[in-house]
Amino acid sequence: MSPEGKTPKPVRRKAAGFGDNSSGGGYMDGRLLIAMPVMGDPRFERSVIYMCAHSSEGAMGIIVNRPAGSIDFPGLLVQLDIIEKADQIKLPENAESMQVLKGGPVDTGRGFVLHSSDFFIQDATLNIDDDICLTATVDILKAIAKGTGPKHAILALGYAGWAPGQLEDEIQHNGWLHCDADPDLIFGDDVDDKYQRALRKIGIDPGMLSNEAGHA
Repeated sequence: MSPEGKTPKPVRRKAAGFGDNSSGGGYMDGRLLIAMPVMGDPRFERSVIYMCAHSSEGAMGIIVNRPAGSIDFPGLLVQLDIIEKADQIKLPENAESMQVLKGGPVDTGRGFVLHSSDFFIQDATLNIDDDICLTATVDILKAIAKGTGPKHAILALGYAGWAPGQLEDEIQHNGWLHCDADPDLIFGDDVDDKYQRALRKIGIDPGMLSNEAGHA
C-alpha cells in the first residue's frame, strides 16, 4: 500500500476532477474493459478491467478477474503488521473472505482497494463514480480488519497502466470491448466466471467474436 496515499501517475486530482475528461471525450474511466480473444498480450488475456482513470495523460485500471494465487487477505494483514497472527480468527466475515487479485503488471508490490462508496478517507480516496471508489493507503485495510470498512471491496496487487493515447490505439486495433460498469462483476466472488459474464452483459457469445472492433 502507499503510506502517502498517492495513486499512480494517471490518477491525479485536479480542480475540475482529474485529467481533462470532465467533458466526456470518449474516456473510459468508470467503465469495464473486456479483452478480445485476439488479445496478444498474455498479461491481459481474458481479462476484465475496471477503469479508474482515463484522460489525455494516460489511463489506469484494475483487473478484477485474476486471483493472486496463494495470497489471502488475513495472511496479508499479518504480513503488514496490521493484526497479530493469532487474531486472524477474530476478523469480520467480509475481511476473512475478501478477495486478493492481481490488479495488473505495474507496481505489483503495491495494493489498491476498489470499494463501494460507503467508505471515504479524506485526501486518500478517489471517487471514480457514484458507486465505486479507489483507496491506496493502509488505513482502509485497518478499517476492514476492524469491521469499519466499506461494505464491498477487493484488494488488487498492482495495476494496468497505459501511456497517453495507448489505450485508444489498442481499442482502435480491436484489443478491447467496453461496457458500463457492474458492481456485481467488480466485487462478485465468482472470479472465474467474470469474463464470460461480462461478455454476456453486452449480449456477446464468446464463440461468435471475430477480429472486428466492437463496443457497447
